[in-house]
Amino acid sequence: MARARIHDVAKAAGLSVSTVNRALHEPDKVRPETLQSVLQAAESVGFYGIGSIRQGLNSTKPRIRIGILLLQPHRAFYQSLAAVLEAAATTVQDHEVLLQIEFLNELSPQNVSEGLERLAERTDVIGLVAPEHPIVSATIDRLSESGKKIFALISQLSARCSVGYIGLDAWKVGRTAGWAFDNLCKQEGKIGILLGNHRFRCQEANESGFRSYFREHANNFVLLEPQSTFENANIAREVTEDILAKHADLVGLFISGGGISGATAALRASGRASDIVAVGYDLMDVTRTALLDGTLNFLISHPMTRLGEAAISAMVQAFDGGADFPPSTISLPFDIYTPENL
Repeated sequence: MARARIHDVAKAAGLSVSTVNRALHEPDKVRPETLQSVLQAAESVGFYGIGSIRQGLNSTKPRIRIGILLLQPHRAFYQSLAAVLEAAATTVQDHEVLLQIEFLNELSPQNVSEGLERLAERTDVIGLVAPEHPIVSATIDRLSESGKKIFALISQLSARCSVGYIGLDAWKVGRTAGWAFDNLCKQEGKIGILLGNHRFRCQEANESGFRSYFREHANNFVLLEPQSTFENANIAREVTEDILAKHADLVGLFISGGGISGATAALRASGRASDIVAVGYDLMDVTRTALLDGTLNFLISHPMTRLGEAAISAMVQAFDGGADFPPSTISLPFDIYTPENL
């Protein structure tokens, strides 16, 4: 088969040969949408100059530098979040998105603040997962005053300035978890609650919605005081074992924060998993396995791909809007999983 030539690209794109020539050699004189048409036509006919056309297209796009600050790189949830953000960044057609993702092992407010400062030096827009703290809020205000747009991911953050948010309505998550226990438990009794860290506003709102449901619909259940796992699987296992040992009449366990692998391991080892309704958070390998073997009964999960797309889109929009355009708040619908719909 003869090698595709410029006139083949022009024919496929419905453009003149001179326009295709300009796309190849003077892309700054060609509209981005025309360059896109030329690129698609070149790909369809197998034109050898695809690399040059793509490079020319990228050189005409606005460039946006997005920084993402995530927690604990060893946790599957944050690795999944990083992956969907990276995938979403590559699909943006009308901007060149330069994405930088950093992870923090140490979750102190000072460490989060320093991570924000580092990212701000080389990015235009920042998204982060972080616990609520005055030190973090002060850093967000300072960066906002310098022109940075800030978005909280997963868990909302407060500051004097406008902070965007991309994530779930945590109060609805808690209400839905309450509904699950009310309908799945075979008898009323005690329900344990595990939180990762009380400074994550999403987890506090989860508990608030959870208790709200029971006050309204199922007030014969006894909700135990929430226990913190400090986002650590080993601590979550110890806390779960302690709850099981102290409450022989436990009928449910709401695992609302980090450390779910430890909590499910404790349930599984206790031999009581079939008697206790367990509701967890986010679909990962460990929670999928727990659903399939009956350790978990109900799972509420972030729609990860949609979350990544919404976050990148909102950040690009905030960048384009200029100084007076506030970061947006987007509340996403959550996914629900049971052993029967995996």
